[in-house]
Amino acid sequence: MQSALEQKDVPVRVMSALPISAVCEPYIRRRAMRHMEKGRIVIFAAGTGNPFFTTDTAAALRASEMNCDALLKGTRVDGVYDSDPEKSANAKRFDALSYIDVLSRDLKVMDASAISLSRENNIPILVFSISNSGGFNSVLKHDGAFTLVNEAGAR
Repeated sequence: MQSALEQKDVPVRVMSALPISAVCEPYIRRRAMRHMEKGRIVIFAAGTGNPFFTTDTAAALRASEMNCDALLKGTRVDGVYDSDPEKSANAKRFDALSYIDVLSRDLKVMDASAISLSRENNIPILVFSISNSGGFNSVLKHDGAFTLVNEAGAR
């Protein structure tokens, strides 16, 4: 993702709670905020470095800490479905869902902690395929195939 953004001359930094100095900077909240104040996109990698926290929960935590406008969840499929689309040809993709719908239907897009943390901080989640060519750009333009998870459950 960093390379794709840099090829478009978008300033970007990658930060991680785990030390991976050859690839990214260490995560320091103030430094991340400064990057964002300078107009840089900050990609948070490798979770929190703490046990029992999934990368989804880490993403929701970082989005909350940074007062982000949205959380982008790139995955193998182009949104949230009522059943696993890789196993069921009849799976139906949702255009939008509320946080409560995701939790009450036990949809496996993200763990419950990540959904709840996003809900508590009113951070919309956009779920899209990282495999679709142009999928990331489409989501940034609010176009293409993705599911929006928010309080209202509507786009």
